[in-house]
Amino acid sequence: MGKPATKDNKNKGPAKKKEGVRLSALYDISGPKIERKNRTCPKCGPGMFMGKHKNRVVCGKCHYTEYTKKE
Repeated sequence: MGKPATKDNKNKGPAKKKEGVRLSALYDISGPKIERKNRTCPKCGPGMFMGKHKNRVVCGKCHYTEYTKKE
């Protein structure tokens, strides 16, 4: 026997799949030179990019955060 239908356990349908950032969007390729667009984490080292937000940059692995100054 299942639980009676309440707001908490109603069937909401299939979950929508989020599309992540493509790896090619993190690099800028110009001829033989490859540049990283985002900063790398100072704690984790090269290879771990920091995500850009409205007022901060955050490492997804160790959660290191740097806030930007308001001008």
